[in-house]
Amino acid sequence: MTDEILIVGSGAMATLFAARLSSAGFRVSILGTWLEGLNAYQHSGARLINTDGSEHVFPVDVISSDHHSKKFQFAIILVKSWQTRLTANTMVKWLEDDGLCLTLQNGLGNREILEDSLGSKRVVVGVTTTGGTLLEPGRVLSGGEGIITIEEHAGLEPLVEMLQNAGFKVSLVAEAASLLWGKLVISSAINPLSAILRVRNGQLVENPEISALMAELALETSSVAGALDVRLPYDDPVEASLEVARRTASNNSSMLQDVLRGAPTEIEAINGAIWNLGKTQGIATPFNAMMTRLIRAIVSKSPQNINP
Repeated sequence: MTDEILIVGSGAMATLFAARLSSAGFRVSILGTWLEGLNAYQHSGARLINTDGSEHVFPVDVISSDHHSKKFQFAIILVKSWQTRLTANTMVKWLEDDGLCLTLQNGLGNREILEDSLGSKRVVVGVTTTGGTLLEPGRVLSGGEGIITIEEHAGLEPLVEMLQNAGFKVSLVAEAASLLWGKLVISSAINPLSAILRVRNGQLVENPEISALMAELALETSSVAGALDVRLPYDDPVEASLEVARRTASNNSSMLQDVLRGAPTEIEAINGAIWNLGKTQGIATPFNAMMTRLIRAIVSKSPQNINP
């Protein structure tokens, strides 16, 4: 089994995965574009605060997209969805010809973009309920243990073993569409509301008016999934969304973190994608449309910092 892995990104999830994999003894290289994050890794390593409050620092290598002297067998893509096209083009020179990149990104369309550049044999799709809050560049607060669910793929076993050795819970499935849409339903209900209201996930379920909005969003998204013949991995999309908000009560959603930093968000790959697909399927999605417009308005008023 290889002892090296490439993490693409330098935000909360990239820092979390880099720290966990480094803690297990793997040599972790990070490729990113956010200078503050990369500088933090170089000077202080990847810093992880566990749920018990303990903080640990783990070494990582920062590599430059301008200079590359090696290729990787395995990479984990953890950039924002709006950066996927650039990442796909960059990965052509960093991934071995028979290497695999695992995307654990939010939203729709990431797989297709990566496959356009790398081919389907080198792209693996997964979702994770593991979360983290970026406290400062290179320093992340763990959101507790989740599950990484990955679509089965030839040559995946060594990467699964690496993740398991790093303490992640990994599950393999034959087909990922159900899980991708299952997470999309939840993300569409939690992320924009938390970002607009600027509250942690748990605060969403404390207010019945907000919970009602979450329910409308979840039902709209599940209706679009149904029109596309996608079966969700749970029976009740509303309860599934509320349960995740409860389970991740202390988390700031990724969209809230982006809004607070004045960074671009993934609204177009989440609620915006649902809105557009609803149009093609003849399904009204007024709540997803409103979330998309409100987040666009918030972001347009903020200075843009290009953070992974």
